[in-house]
Amino acid sequence: MGKRGKGRRSRRRSKPTFFLLTLGCPKNVADSEGMSALLEQAGYRPTESPEDARVLIVNTCGFLQSAKEESIEYLNALAQQKRPDQVLIAAGCLVQRDPESIKERVPQVDGFISTLRWMEIPQLVRTLTQTSRSRPFAKRELLGESPYPQPVARPKRVGPTAYLKISDGCNASCAFCTIPSFKGRLRSRPLSDLVDEALLLTRGGAREIILVAQDTTDYGRDFGDPLALPRLINALTNRVPDMHWLRLMYAYPGHISDALIEVMASHPKVLHYLDIPLQHGDPRTLRRMRRPSNVDQVLRTIERLRDAMPDIALRSTFIVGFPGETEEEFENLLAFLETIRFDKVGAFTFSPEPGTPAAEMPDQVPEEVKQDRWHRLMATQQRISLERNREQIGRVLEVLTEQVVDAENLAEWLAGTDIRGPVTLARSYRDAPEIDGMVLIPGVLPVGNFYRVRVVDALEYDLIASVDEDHDR
Repeated sequence: MGKRGKGRRSRRRSKPTFFLLTLGCPKNVADSEGMSALLEQAGYRPTESPEDARVLIVNTCGFLQSAKEESIEYLNALAQQKRPDQVLIAAGCLVQRDPESIKERVPQVDGFISTLRWMEIPQLVRTLTQTSRSRPFAKRELLGESPYPQPVARPKRVGPTAYLKISDGCNASCAFCTIPSFKGRLRSRPLSDLVDEALLLTRGGAREIILVAQDTTDYGRDFGDPLALPRLINALTNRVPDMHWLRLMYAYPGHISDALIEVMASHPKVLHYLDIPLQHGDPRTLRRMRRPSNVDQVLRTIERLRDAMPDIALRSTFIVGFPGETEEEFENLLAFLETIRFDKVGAFTFSPEPGTPAAEMPDQVPEEVKQDRWHRLMATQQRISLERNREQIGRVLEVLTEQVVDAENLAEWLAGTDIRGPVTLARSYRDAPEIDGMVLIPGVLPVGNFYRVRVVDALEYDLIASVDEDHDR
């Protein structure tokens, strides 16, 4: 038997650490969680500090020009501080949409992986980090569509809320949208994979699962099943016992079926909340947008939802200043808001994205007119939101606690109240993370738990509540 050399150390090196920054929408968050999980399964270690990472990854957004600029800005910031032993990877939508812009403006990027190939991130990281340190890194690119199916891969631990992306791509042809050009057509994931992933999420700590896609209500239509979404919701509620809340986002108005409404109304785990991005309320503008333009049908759909779920919280998104939008059309949009009285609304000024039909349309609206209309819409909705919130006073809601902060850090929100000291931030069924309001509870409650609270006051976007004496969680 051979002798061991004195003081001999193992030559095995630990896998490098990675830092992953996510930009953009919840669908990007889901992809980032998948990348992180695959890297951890391959032995790589995550870190929250770029300085401590060997691998720097930015999951970019390329939806709007402003998002593109933000992605370039963050890549540049990491590139300027990058050490010779670090590699920088650009991932996600902007890589799919316009990789040349990244190459031109951030030449320090070492690797590119598109939004359709994120599941190959371990191979890309392995290739880059095995490059000899004695010479510059050889750039690597994984572009186009992946030949591999999307895996079921999630981090070992997640927060109390997690996103579940049920499909990718989009079959709609909205005149203002770039997504089909780089995401491709709808590709729904198998129901069994989604149930398996939801089980992994809940085992990792998730209590609220949020279904996301470009259009969640289009799920399954690519394999000929227009009722696939209600079937999926039934499967999740019956086969994922540790899921407490199920939230549905991004519902296309024409695809909200009676079966979907019935399953939402009948399952206690399914939140009475729906995000329906309508984009406008005047049929002429909607036709130019290439969106569903039957406003009466939308009103009937809202009526069906409220008949089945009188307490449903409805959210929508609107674009002001679309090419050709007249003052009359904009006034019709304001009247539409007054008629439906959404609980939550997001609004954007039109952005002419290169390559879209809307960018080449005549009668582009001046920027100052766009800004004026945006402020008028937000003022209208702020009043409606406050009225809707005041209707909640006295109501007992179940909330999920998320964070404890000092009231001084909420001075703008709490102006005119006498709240001091620590405040627990929570969300009810009426509030999706990041985009909607909060429920503010004076005092300290454990984070990540469910409580029953009684609403005692209302602000424009948020509620103030106290713990109900009969809370049971």
